Amino acid sequence: MKFKKPHFIVDYTKISKESSNRIQSTYKFFSLSEADAIVVLGGDGFMLDILKQNQDLDLPFYGINKGTVGFLMNQNQNENLLNKLNQAEETIIHPLKMHAKKIDGSEEDHLAINEISILRSGSQAAKLKIVVDNLVRLEELVCDGALVSTPAGSTAYNYSAHGPILPIDSNILALTAMAAFRPRRWRGALIPSNAKIEFFIKDSNKRPVSAYADSKEVKNISSVKIESEDDVYYKLLFDKGHGLQERILREQFF
Repeated sequence: MKFKKPHFIVDYTKISKESSNRIQSTYKFFSLSEADAIVVLGGDGFMLDILKQNQDLDLPFYGINKGTVGFLMNQNQNENLLNKLNQAEETIIHPLKMHAKKIDGSEEDHLAINEISILRSGSQAAKLKIVVDNLVRLEELVCDGALVSTPAGSTAYNYSAHGPILPIDSNILALTAMAAFRPRRWRGALIPSNAKIEFFIKDSNKRPVSAYADSKEVKNISSVKIESEDDVYYKLLFDKGHGLQERILREQFF
């Protein structure tokens, strides 16, 4: 497919707006209804939000990094942007779905592209029971928290929590513990992506816990169910030779 009609979405930061102004002097801006690709100027967090907001459009997303790390983005491409778009490599990724039950009985569903994290929100450690495919795998994990990461998100929060980096095409999720107290130094597990993972919060009134789908917080949870959402997908475009597969591999030799 030949990309000719990019739609631009720009973060509110000064550097993103300045870059957008320079691009507008060179390229025509198309409306979302006309576009054949979406160009996002901002950082990783902004890209995550834009992907979720526009997931029903079935359009590819090309990010230009105006943030810090820019793992989901390409480096500054104010010149030859259309050429870069048409030479880019496409990677398709799927999110996780979080179904969270709260202490008050209410429920919330959210999608996460990078990870779903379960974190204590009080002064005491969280106590979590971990169930995988209806089998109790860990009766009690005493910890600051735990997270479940996709391959695309495995170099982000997961890696900072000493979790493993996963190849982008692996059908695996990383379950990583944070500051595990009991079992002492338990780091986590690798779990098939088609598994259903559940966290049950023990003493949830005394030991409050929040769940996060990427940056979306659900407070005072009693349990969380996590599954891969294969019916939802995102098309990401990366400069040739700098796709997610290469980035993830390169991260391990940094």
